[in-house]
Amino acid sequence: MKRIVVLGAGESGTGAAVLAKAKGFDVFVSDSSTIDPKYKEMLDSHGICWEEKQHTEADILNAGEVIKSPGVPDKAPIIQKLKERSIHIISEIEFAGRYSDSKMICITGSNGKTTTTMLTYHILKQAGLDVGLAGNVGNSLALQVAESPHAVYVIELSSFQLDNMYDFKADVAIILNITPDHLDRYNYVMQNYVDAKFRILQNQTADDAFIFWNDDPIVAREIVKRHPKATLYPFAETHEEGVKGYIDNNKMILETSKGTFAMEKKSLALKGVHNLYNSFAAGIAAKLVDIQDEKIRASLSDFTGVEHRLENVARVKGVDYINDSKATNVNSCWYALQSMTTPLVLILGGTDKGNDYSEIEQLVKEKVHALIFLGVDNAKLHAFFDGKVPEIEDACSMEECISKAYKLAKKGDTVLLSPCCASFDLFKNYEDRGEQFKACVRNL
Repeated sequence: MKRIVVLGAGESGTGAAVLAKAKGFDVFVSDSSTIDPKYKEMLDSHGICWEEKQHTEADILNAGEVIKSPGVPDKAPIIQKLKERSIHIISEIEFAGRYSDSKMICITGSNGKTTTTMLTYHILKQAGLDVGLAGNVGNSLALQVAESPHAVYVIELSSFQLDNMYDFKADVAIILNITPDHLDRYNYVMQNYVDAKFRILQNQTADDAFIFWNDDPIVAREIVKRHPKATLYPFAETHEEGVKGYIDNNKMILETSKGTFAMEKKSLALKGVHNLYNSFAAGIAAKLVDIQDEKIRASLSDFTGVEHRLENVARVKGVDYINDSKATNVNSCWYALQSMTTPLVLILGGTDKGNDYSEIEQLVKEKVHALIFLGVDNAKLHAFFDGKVPEIEDACSMEECISKAYKLAKKGDTVLLSPCCASFDLFKNYEDRGEQFKACVRNL
């Protein structure tokens, strides 16, 4: 009996372990941190052996294959030892794909992928399709394949998940954009990160679809180099040659092999240029899986958005507070700043992933009158922004941050949490950061 070892016992790892057990493998789960009680319970109920707060090498290095959770970095000592022994390492998505013939709609990009994934899922679900939500959002794909399979899956894929995928095939692949992110995990080499993103196209044939933003310079360059086999569906704001999704006379037009779709741009629920791109991508994907036009139209006009992404929290004494905690890289913050029309108090900071803040420098100078740096180490932010904005403050907790924002903001301003950074210095994750922001604002 082949032995499968799963590293990491979160949603992804636990789901992979349950599927491996269901397929008759000898399964062992190891997590260097504490395992959440709900996942311990799930592993126990399936009779799966596990350990926490350690990696026992004797129980791991005898694996026939290892399923690695996306949070485990390649430079972890246990991964290095597995590689030395040439033990095959795969992702949960790769493993789940072996046991499913369902249609896979896969979405990646540096920004907008959660919104696009949720929007695509919303359209398919509202249309009555048997659809599952997986990857970075929703439930583990492996767990769904094992216990509640669906005809179609909408999967948000991070570069870390794609790193360990080999034979998996996306029927519909979407790359929204590629800008520097997670470079700390890619030896600070941008091309390594780009290569990871483009793994979403591997194994695609002419029967499959590749949807992408036509004006992304990195995507354009890579397409010329790689000659994708899939049918191409580029989208852009204006009608350029060969583009399949565009705006014409204030109408969104989507041209696909399943016919042409049109709707008024003003009817789209999501506002802002970046959300227009997300709507293009989701609309084309929905059209390609044969969703009726009126159902696509209805869902594109009633979608309510994603928590922690430009989420309006409250208006207090004439000041709007907006939670964009999901903006964990500079490009996300750029989109947020671009969409703002009022003077701003901007909250930045957290765990820096090799950020270059020059991308937002001009927008910050134009729109921001006060900056608050929320982090354990704000030296890099001070080095870049000091002298460029009238007022700069530091905060070591969300309470202190909101208290300072309240004093700095004037009537008609917006206080925007769009941190550019990961959250792990002061918070459990970006959701925790966003929840604390909302709680503190509501206490004002």
